[in-house]
Amino acid sequence: MENNNKPFGEEQNTLNYEDKQNTYHTNYNREENTLQNQVTPKKSNPNLKSFFVGLIGGLIPSTIVILLIINNVLPIQQQPDNTFIASASQQENEPEIVTTLATDDAVSASSIEEASKAVVGVVNLRRQSIWTTSEEAGTGSGIIYKKEDGKAYVVTNHHVVDGAEEVEIVLNNEDRIAAKVLGSDELTDLAILQVDGSKIDTVASLGSSSDIKVGETVLAIGNPLGLEFANSLTKGIISGKDRSVSIDTNRDGSADWITEVIQTDAAINPGNSGGALVDADGKVIGINSMKIATRAVEGIGFAIPIDSALPIMEQLEVNGEVARPFIGISTAAIHQVPPQYQHNIKVPEDIEGGMVIASVETGSPADYAGLQQFDVITKINGEAVTSILELRKYMYSETSVGETVSIEIYRNGEAHTVELELADRDSI
Repeated sequence: MENNNKPFGEEQNTLNYEDKQNTYHTNYNREENTLQNQVTPKKSNPNLKSFFVGLIGGLIPSTIVILLIINNVLPIQQQPDNTFIASASQQENEPEIVTTLATDDAVSASSIEEASKAVVGVVNLRRQSIWTTSEEAGTGSGIIYKKEDGKAYVVTNHHVVDGAEEVEIVLNNEDRIAAKVLGSDELTDLAILQVDGSKIDTVASLGSSSDIKVGETVLAIGNPLGLEFANSLTKGIISGKDRSVSIDTNRDGSADWITEVIQTDAAINPGNSGGALVDADGKVIGINSMKIATRAVEGIGFAIPIDSALPIMEQLEVNGEVARPFIGISTAAIHQVPPQYQHNIKVPEDIEGGMVIASVETGSPADYAGLQQFDVITKINGEAVTSILELRKYMYSETSVGETVSIEIYRNGEAHTVELELADRDSI
């Protein structure tokens, strides 16, 4: 059966080519027949005819070339050995085609090249059963940010190594090195890996995300669609700063965390997660994390700002986890309280929202502070709290373990202020 699965336009080009061939042969044969009809065979001398045909055939192209050279259609170019050749002229307004990354100067290109060497592949390995060896369950990217005491440290995304039984990094020369996960944090989507540093000779230069400007040129470095396209670079700009993106960390269908990210239109594809977002000098200003992937949206990717990532990276490297302040309550927004419990919620009409305490953990800071079920939290240190997102964002971003916070609540319709000392969950 004939294969008709050709790329669009291929079949049409083939037909055009065949038509041109047929046209060429038809015109040639027609020309030859005309010449033969004009010459009487009886009066012609075959040798004389061949001589004149050859002479004319040689003079015509020579005459044409001379005329083209005289009229500067074919300029003469002198070679170093004093020979002359004729070449087709190029219009001055035609752009020169180059096959290199467009950069403003050589220093930027060199720095970006070094940054690319510090971006590695991260392979998530899992076993399908106890009888099989580990196989690739997914690949992402990572950034070598430090080398110390013979060890190298790589930052990547939590979701890249989540569920892995083994982890490997792949250098840009395709060497594979076993990696140890020192710590991983789901809320910030960061993870730290430790590897043998004997084969590591390039470490990324970390910049600052606080000084970035909208419209600034950036490049995303990573491994889109796996290791086949390792160390790919895509170019774009910073589309927005301090973007707040709601994410669903426990995959229950509702957002439970807000992360602050850098928005860019540099292409970020599956496999780029954990890779570097660098400025024109090759300094890392962000860690590529996610994108909006719908058919109606193009060019909206996000990176974790390096300034907010560094404190988390340090905690994960040293402690294996992030120490976050702990209150010891479970809550729900006022409108989410089941109807049978609504009569327990009493707040003034001018209160637009708040978090209702559903339960208090025994021995927790909330327990020691005297918080009770059905208390309605409206503010923490004067900051309004109307959702779990606002509560977590303020607690994890603006407070620390050991700090005392002021919590405003309504109990039976009356306002109260409670002083509460934050603690680490592990200390309870």
